[in-house]
Amino acid sequence: MRPIENIFQAIFSHLLPSACIVCGAFQRHTLCLDCSIQLESDQLSNYECCHQCGLTLEAGELTEKRCRECITNPPYFDETHCLDRYEGRLQSALHLLKYQRRLACAHGLVSAWNQLMTHSLKNLQADYLLPVPLSPEKLCSRGFNQSWELARRIDCDKHIHKNPHILKRHHHTQHQAKENRANRQIAIQDMFYINPQFQGQLESSRVIVFDDVMTSGATLNEIARVLKDNGASHVTNWVLLRTLYPVLSS
Repeated sequence: MRPIENIFQAIFSHLLPSACIVCGAFQRHTLCLDCSIQLESDQLSNYECCHQCGLTLEAGELTEKRCRECITNPPYFDETHCLDRYEGRLQSALHLLKYQRRLACAHGLVSAWNQLMTHSLKNLQADYLLPVPLSPEKLCSRGFNQSWELARRIDCDKHIHKNPHILKRHHHTQHQAKENRANRQIAIQDMFYINPQFQGQLESSRVIVFDDVMTSGATLNEIARVLKDNGASHVTNWVLLRTLYPVLSS
């Protein structure tokens, strides 16, 4: 977080009341203690999840620590760390951020991440932290990239370089939310590219890609492919909310 933003946030936290992004209770912080405790109890990392894609594992998959799909059709990304399920307590706050431009929710969502995820990820080695980009048209329409608004506030090693300009995205008019897995994979092909200004800088690098929601994994898989085609040696996904229901392949 930028120093000037830290100063204003400190002032406002003393002068103005905040509402918890989960329960709505007015208090000093954007995530109240009770909701923080409940999130910690319910968070996805408490369950046995696939190390590679983040989905909860079935009994027969526990030994391998990977789901059958990742074993059969390995994605380009190497690991995935998710805070919580999409259908959980943080969904409403994320919707307010994305669709009603409630940027204050970004503070509460990142508070949850920093409280519950930073300790377990503190030893993760990486060179870059990159948000999933929006196309210029979508960025202009929304006014901000929610993945960057979250990623730039995350507490992480000071040597990890946060940059919203390396990954770029072409505009696509088709809405993918209700598409099945196969169609998502087809639609997302060649959608992302590396900003020519940064060409060659990813050689042998370890990259973290941050996304607000992971559904089928098609977007993050295509990004990982592009990153590795441009020299990245290891790609890790950090995801705020993970959709756990099956995504049909046909």
